[in-house]
Amino acid sequence: MTIQKKIPCVIMRGGTSRGTYFLANDLPREWEKRKQILMAAMGSGDPLQVNGIGGGNSLTSKAAIISRSNEADADIDYLFAQVAIEDMEVDITPSCGNILSGAAPMAIEYGLVTASEGETTVRVRNVNTNTLIEVIVQTPNGFVEYEGDATIDGVPGSGAPILLKFFDVCGTKTGELLPTGSVRDTFDGVEVSCVDASMPMVLIPAKSLDVTGWETKYELDANKGLLQKIESIRLQASLKMGLGDATGKVIPKIGLLSPAQFGGTITSRYFVPQNCHTSHSVTGAICVSVSCMLPGSITEDIITQSEEESQNIVVEHPSGKIDLLLEGNYNNNTLNIKSAGLMRTARMLFKGEVHIPGKVWDIPA
Repeated sequence: MTIQKKIPCVIMRGGTSRGTYFLANDLPREWEKRKQILMAAMGSGDPLQVNGIGGGNSLTSKAAIISRSNEADADIDYLFAQVAIEDMEVDITPSCGNILSGAAPMAIEYGLVTASEGETTVRVRNVNTNTLIEVIVQTPNGFVEYEGDATIDGVPGSGAPILLKFFDVCGTKTGELLPTGSVRDTFDGVEVSCVDASMPMVLIPAKSLDVTGWETKYELDANKGLLQKIESIRLQASLKMGLGDATGKVIPKIGLLSPAQFGGTITSRYFVPQNCHTSHSVTGAICVSVSCMLPGSITEDIITQSEEESQNIVVEHPSGKIDLLLEGNYNNNTLNIKSAGLMRTARMLFKGEVHIPGKVWDIPA
């Protein structure tokens, strides 16, 4: 008889996503075994993920692996994993800022970080990008506070604010803010900007693809011709960005940009990558915001850029908006971003054990 393996985990809403969080010590060290375990836990290989806890949606089929950090400038290490739904694959090339917002509360809950009175600052090393994020969690009386009055678009209700400050956002995956070497490139006759700031993205003016960029997610997802054009551009751009063949991979992401409608800075429709996000990823919003400060980028045709070193950028998306504060400077017309900050909320939903088939745990490394 094969006995199922029980693995401790937490399910948390982080920002506008939901994920399953594991402690690294509760998983095998070998990545191939971890990959099989994550797919079994989520129920990969089925569009509904009915045999797991993934939820059948790219915004919920996510995992985080947390551990104490050995780095002097970090308290915890955070590894994000995007677990495929229908395919048997796990992608750790991108990061996720929404799921990140739940990593610090979990670290405090599990004693990886000692809570301070009032609020606790957790220094998180993002293993995916080898960058540092400072996260401030509300901890009255030394306990994580989840309830509060802060709201974020795309999430019903309110919660305690969690403040995130990202450092070293430029070139996180490719090593260059402009990985093609140009601020603008042309693919299939469409002028785009390929930018790597927290997330490698291909930014496209919506009007270049005969849409307004104000359409709903469902209208965009139903436009198969648009999706085909976007994917063709994405695959070509990926090669020129040095990311290789993007077929079946989630990066680079696509941002379809247009003027703001509701008093923000710019409108973005973020693709993940085969369909439009219901709201917007945090890392994608950082990239779009950086492009708003980038001289010569395609956003220059959409907004009036400023050379202020500190800028509040508001990215409008299908569910509302994300407010970001960017700190940077210009040196010989070259943009350097010092940090990008924003607010999220998170909530612990479940703490217990996920059961996986024993044969999965016993797969040889």
